[in-house]
Amino acid sequence: MSTADQPRPITAERLGAMEAAGIRHGFFTRDGGVSEGIYRGLNVGIGSNDDPQNVRENRRRVSGWFGLPLEHLATAHQIHSPDVVTVAAPYDGSRPQADAQVTASPGVILGVLTADCGPILFADAENRVIGAAHAGWKGALGGVLENTIDAMIALGARRESIRATLGPSISKANYEVGPEFVDRFLAANPEFDVFFTPSAKPGHAMFDLPGLTVKRLTEAGVTADNLDLCTYAAPETFFSYRRTTHAGEPDYGRQISAIAIMEA
Repeated sequence: MSTADQPRPITAERLGAMEAAGIRHGFFTRDGGVSEGIYRGLNVGIGSNDDPQNVRENRRRVSGWFGLPLEHLATAHQIHSPDVVTVAAPYDGSRPQADAQVTASPGVILGVLTADCGPILFADAENRVIGAAHAGWKGALGGVLENTIDAMIALGARRESIRATLGPSISKANYEVGPEFVDRFLAANPEFDVFFTPSAKPGHAMFDLPGLTVKRLTEAGVTADNLDLCTYAAPETFFSYRRTTHAGEPDYGRQISAIAIMEA
């Protein structure tokens, strides 16, 4: 096991302003972890074939950045669903199958794992309610973003007070899709055609997942922005499922984006 610097995650301006209210967040990169080879860096993917001891240490470093023990890091078993779970206390070892989590409990770190899909962190600083969602195309199309907002409101958040930021995800420039993919979206809503641009390959298109994500967030009535960081285009900084597939590699790591309400 190698030694490395501690994680230094990327923060978002709007969410970062909430630290005064006791809400801390970070969009973590590959930096600051102990994994090696194709998993080099801060791979937190329990579902990867990385050495489990390395994954555990990487996750411990993430929770340590928040000043909390590993047991306080809550990550779900993500299944590309619209499902959201409310987390009242750290998990007892089991992970629910869901793609978003919300909480109003201090000391719980909500984490979402990605490797091209969009990690979205939510916070209402006034009412101290937070959320974290994993939105690939299935989740974004299926309603995971709207469901996360509704679940936060059920905990006492106000729609007008919620701020959401999309972290590192695959950009339109690197997300080519086939005609069946386009047809699925247009069948759901013909106005989604604005998120597709014809590619050099006949019948194919470049898909703007970040654009769709931010639009759905703003249409749901929350203030939203995008860090505009492409996972595919930055191999030294981010893991990418699509880049791994194109390279013919056997597996890939996952980065984490996380948020917590700190104890008063």
